[in-house]
Amino acid sequence: MSLEIRITDLETRLAFQDDTIQALNDVLVAQQRVLERLQLQVEMLSKRQDELQGQFGIDEDEAPPPHY
Repeated sequence: MSLEIRITDLETRLAFQDDTIQALNDVLVAQQRVLERLQLQVEMLSKRQDELQGQFGIDEDEAPPPHY
């Protein structure tokens, strides 16, 4: 195998690897955005649950009914 063919093969592999790395990076960025959005939603739901518990007078420390 000549040196020129080997270099061409390596350049081709490098180009494919660069494309793969870019695709993986794009997926990672998209997943990070989704994760950040989900974290915000969980925070909002937690705050809403606290508000509703306060609104209805639900006490988390209430003992269970005697039949338990």
